[in-house]
Amino acid sequence: MPRFTPITQDALAETVARRLRESGGQLVAVDGADAARPLDFARLAAGRLHADGRPAELVSLHDFVRPASLRMEFGRDETAYRTGWFDYPALRREVLDPLRTDGQWLPALWEEKTDRSARAVRRRAHPGTVLFVAGPMLLGRDLPFDLTVQLDLSPAALTRHTPAASAWTVPALLAHAREHPGSPDYFVRWDHPDRPALRTGSD
Repeated sequence: MPRFTPITQDALAETVARRLRESGGQLVAVDGADAARPLDFARLAAGRLHADGRPAELVSLHDFVRPASLRMEFGRDETAYRTGWFDYPALRREVLDPLRTDGQWLPALWEEKTDRSARAVRRRAHPGTVLFVAGPMLLGRDLPFDLTVQLDLSPAALTRHTPAASAWTVPALLAHAREHPGSPDYFVRWDHPDRPALRTGSD
């Protein structure tokens, strides 16, 4: 059985930052459903690196959605949310690979609310920049992250914390988690974000 240890968000952020200091990793996934607010934790961990003087940047997966004509082609459908909502190949093409090879990255591709191109300009990364990518269903897609953090919500917590208007996404998120359990570097139970628990081993 997995063994979990209580931890605070601040301590978890420091744990992630310490691992990055030691490894020199650049690309970090913070995987979590919108209800887990993964961007908030990514921002907290990035702040730990900023305190050390190491540059850190954030990318929200919601800035790499596909146009609405493609996202909604089949309506609010489980398969469509899993495979057609977020542009994971573009994330790799425009962010992950160029940061590693050229020291550049695109901060946003598409504006979800206005359904228009973000018209963002490529940024030049400072030496040693760590880039946190936060959003749902990042794991299990063969993306080249150096470090992965999974903020896991139980089915009950995911259902409880997901707004009614987005309830149709819950089956897709649960199905993806079942089919791609993965082995994140840090697996965190996130049902109660004020008192998370970090998987530290097994009995």
